[in-house]
Amino acid sequence: MGDVHAAAVSFDLHVPASRSLKEKRAVVRPIVEGLRHRFRVSVAEVDHHDQWQRARIAVAVVAESNRRLEEVLAAVERFVASARDAELLDVETTYLET
Repeated sequence: MGDVHAAAVSFDLHVPASRSLKEKRAVVRPIVEGLRHRFRVSVAEVDHHDQWQRARIAVAVVAESNRRLEEVLAAVERFVASARDAELLDVETTYLET
């Protein structure tokens, strides 16, 4: 079996204009769906479910090479950082070691 190149990255977001969970979802949903469709990665909102102005999104990436893995991770981070109405507070990456 060949090497596996995989990582999980989580993004801690602040949604300053949100005044309800519905408003937060309106900001977070396009980020999650955009990541799924644009990068074909697994994505989930994983924390701060009951807070109006906070969200944590986790993304799992598997690639054919370490170089490609790093390219996708960088592109995913740029996408999240450029999201309208959300501020990126923290990024945490964990690599799968094989």
